[in-house]
Amino acid sequence: MNNELISKTLSNQLELIKKFCIQNGETIATAESVTSGAIQFMLSTAKEAQQIYQGGITVYNSAQKAIHVKADPVYAEKVKGVSSELSTQLARSACTLFRSQIGIGITGFATPVPEEGINEVMAYVSIMRNGALLVNEKLVPKSKGPAAQWEFAENAIHRLANILSNTKH
Repeated sequence: MNNELISKTLSNQLELIKKFCIQNGETIATAESVTSGAIQFMLSTAKEAQQIYQGGITVYNSAQKAIHVKADPVYAEKVKGVSSELSTQLARSACTLFRSQIGIGITGFATPVPEEGINEVMAYVSIMRNGALLVNEKLVPKSKGPAAQWEFAENAIHRLANILSNTKH
């Protein structure tokens, strides 16, 4: 792919993910908030992505998280749609919704929202495989805005590639 959005490193990691999934008969799905589909985009750029990538859902606000990924609406609103628990719910729901073995869930803030008391740019990412939670981490980017969204998405792909490269088949 001749696209400056997909770095050589990211392309290599997507290839590693693809090979692992094909060898193990597994597929991937995502449920995203802060990255607004960037992880979905990245996965779709892998060569022969249709063999491993089932799809994804973007649930950008608390109401959509409650409706589509069965997040507790009171809790989701209380935490302004962002917590490690919600990222885990997103990953779990991605697996269920798309009948995948691997799910990535991510939620966070790409820009501060001082009027809502949100001063930190950060995200929580969770990765599940076959019902087991493998990653539940807080990410703090170097940038803000769309660059932070892209950085969060790349970090999620990097973490998945690292996990799979250290997993016995």
